[in-house]
Amino acid sequence: MLSIEKVKNAAEKLKEVVRLTDLIYSSELSKNNEIYLKAENLQVTGSFKVRGAYAKISELTEEQKKRGIIACSAGNHAQGVALSAQKSGIKSTIFIPSTAPISKTEATRKYGADIQLVDGVYDDAYNEAVKFQKETGAEFIHPFDDEDVIAGQGTIALELLKQLPDIDAVVVPIGGGGLISGIAYTIKMLKPDCKVYGVQASGAGSMYRSIEDGIRKELPSVSTFADGTAVKMPGELTFDLCKKYVDKIVTVSDDEIATAILTLMERQKLVAEGAGALSVAAVMFKKLPIEGQKVVCIVSGGNIDVNILSRVINRGLLKSGRLCDLTIEMLDKPGQLKEVSQIIADLGANVIRVRHNQGGEGTDINDCYLKISMETKNLRHFCEIKQALCNAGYKLTYDS
Repeated sequence: MLSIEKVKNAAEKLKEVVRLTDLIYSSELSKNNEIYLKAENLQVTGSFKVRGAYAKISELTEEQKKRGIIACSAGNHAQGVALSAQKSGIKSTIFIPSTAPISKTEATRKYGADIQLVDGVYDDAYNEAVKFQKETGAEFIHPFDDEDVIAGQGTIALELLKQLPDIDAVVVPIGGGGLISGIAYTIKMLKPDCKVYGVQASGAGSMYRSIEDGIRKELPSVSTFADGTAVKMPGELTFDLCKKYVDKIVTVSDDEIATAILTLMERQKLVAEGAGALSVAAVMFKKLPIEGQKVVCIVSGGNIDVNILSRVINRGLLKSGRLCDLTIEMLDKPGQLKEVSQIIADLGANVIRVRHNQGGEGTDINDCYLKISMETKNLRHFCEIKQALCNAGYKLTYDS
């Protein structure tokens, strides 16, 4: 059974493997709260997952270790299991969905694991792993629905209560629910007045939907770049623990997650993956009742694929109004571009791209379209520029 003693025992065993991650105060994320970041993105292997993996593997018997271990993961649990197996001298086979970032797959391989790629998402890899386990008899290390794994993740809460004893709330990303189950159970046992909030991507809200409906449900599909939380169905244990100990679960969009990643990079100099930034997105976009409180956001991982990082940054710039497009319908005559550029420059924006197109069907022969991409401070700044152009007599036909 899950107990505080089990969590504390896991913490003792983890001392030789994991690092005590920093609790970083952030004055940039919210003006009405004291926000702190628990930087598990700086953990060994780049995420919290090594805690649960090592806690579970340390409980195996010698006979179980001889048979080897199997795991399935979108990447972070895979690395945690592979490193833990390497340190324990155990052979590991990891099933990874083909949608997982290449960087996570290769990092897992470097820890000595045998990699099996499976077409689809996490749940598809899970099914293959279970099948392989039955064929070989190796020990299956579940990424979230296991008491020892949950106890390992709960060690984060022990650290939090020492680092910030008067904490009011903790905000936790949710995939299958192992992380929030461990944290919520430990927090509620030791400081029951502290609120525990969960966050999921809106395109992968299996726990959110299950809690709302009061029964564990499987989503027909999941869609989010936060691959670490792309789980169709929460675990049985984790569902029960969340139902009992979690105060509220909310969802955030991929655009909101991208904005949170960008903000963490710019303001805190921290690199977070999509799943790792869920908690920050929920705070930034005011999804939770945390006004005037001391709040910790768990930044659960930093293993973002550099190949998609530029896309994420671009999306974050668009969402926050830092990168904007507008199209102006105007008379095609000399001096127009100069006047438009002057208005934009005078208001402090930077034009980065201009495209001139002749008017189409339905416009006057002498009309043209001027499409401008620019760097702006925020959405309010962009609105000021649009208003100035309208005041100067220009007709805006499209903006974003």
